[in-house]
Amino acid sequence: MILHRHEKALLKELEEGKKTIQEIKMNADSARRAAFWLQEKGLAKVEEKESREFTRSSECEKYLKEGFPEITMLKMDGKPVKELGEEGKIGLIWAKKNGWITIEGGKIKVLGAPAGFYPLIEAAENPAKASKKELEILKKRKLVREEVEKELIVELTEKGKKEAAGIGGIKEEIGELTEEIIASGAWKGAEFRPYALAPTKDARIGKVHPMTRMVRKVKRVFRDMGFEEMEGNMVESAFWNFDALFQPQDHPARELADTFYLEGEEMLPEEEEFELEGKAKLPEKALVDRVKKSHEKGWKYEWDRKEAKKRVLRTHTTVLSAQHLHKLKGKEAKKYFAVGRVFRNEATDFKHLAEFHQVEGIVAWEGATFRDLLGLLKEFYRRFGFEKIRFRPSYFPYTEPSVEVEVFFEERKEWMELGGAGVFRPEMTKPLCDVYPVLAWGLSLERPMMLMEGLKDIRTFYKNDLDWLSGPSVNK
Repeated sequence: MILHRHEKALLKELEEGKKTIQEIKMNADSARRAAFWLQEKGLAKVEEKESREFTRSSECEKYLKEGFPEITMLKMDGKPVKELGEEGKIGLIWAKKNGWITIEGGKIKVLGAPAGFYPLIEAAENPAKASKKELEILKKRKLVREEVEKELIVELTEKGKKEAAGIGGIKEEIGELTEEIIASGAWKGAEFRPYALAPTKDARIGKVHPMTRMVRKVKRVFRDMGFEEMEGNMVESAFWNFDALFQPQDHPARELADTFYLEGEEMLPEEEEFELEGKAKLPEKALVDRVKKSHEKGWKYEWDRKEAKKRVLRTHTTVLSAQHLHKLKGKEAKKYFAVGRVFRNEATDFKHLAEFHQVEGIVAWEGATFRDLLGLLKEFYRRFGFEKIRFRPSYFPYTEPSVEVEVFFEERKEWMELGGAGVFRPEMTKPLCDVYPVLAWGLSLERPMMLMEGLKDIRTFYKNDLDWLSGPSVNK
């Protein structure tokens, strides 16, 4: 059997009995590699043991001493949300998520105290005995840090013991014959490392990723239908991502559990700092004031500029629609589309991604009708081979009326929801461009691709699996 010098050395050392990687008298990385090589050849067994250590943050220690902020919220019945400090806002989010409170008219309304002992207290006191769900919450809130140490234990198999017994002295081997070795004569009488030849495969030919192909096709279809493309930043202000779309500032989608927030903030136009290099600013004061007025009149609460200044990874490409509507000149009719990445703070599984694509489209024309919207969507999907399309009434925060778009997938004989559509509410479009109606839709890109490729796991698109990328379904 062909063995590397490090494998031979490890075999001889393990004749004394099993050892951890740290106990082996050779470089730790070399020992680790040699151990796994021996395991592949059936000469050794490698066992991995984990030890976990939990450390509470100073914030956690404070909560254990003074009380968790969400419990403090139970004493805040009737208090305005805007008066809460940073810690109070954290308590607000979690108390609302726990179902203890709600927000009415910008004020806190306590629904009821938690039944019995609050489990997060016990979990924070003894993280090692906390449930998986409790531990995830503590780590997500950065109250507890978990450190995992792994230890490798290596032991010879019976086959390995026999191989070790036949090994004599271990000499230095030459693995590569260099010019210096030849010139110096060091190769004379030296031992050369043996090599085993393995079968090879032809190099794979580079191809366009199916996701890139799909994006190109979607763009081509929209351009053929007379649409102009919208482009913009992935980092936006909460003003454009939420407020400009008439989404109230206490909407659940704005919580940390649903949105990725970034450090820093955008600058309002009346603030002097917006002239400084590197400081972005929100749109002109007149637009900010119109949006503020629309919120306060429609949602009956006091609009907070600080919330609008927060910076987020865009949660949808509708932010581009809002920005392009604001650029309209007068009552001109326009058709726009966008295909872009969006981000949601949610767990990744076989049908959900934290980062995915959205297909956006709008038609700004005062002569547009709801029937025009349905006709455009039917034509769009017809060009992708979907002949059966249906619409179901639905609700979305900034469109009314609203529908969900479904197509019939012949190969699986089932209907699949692919997106939502509707007419932008006048409370949204009037402050931006004074145009109504505006037809709008936001469609999935990965979901119809799953149907077309026969996939059951949405993560397949991003795993860079060469066998799948080279397969017949991807390259048909």
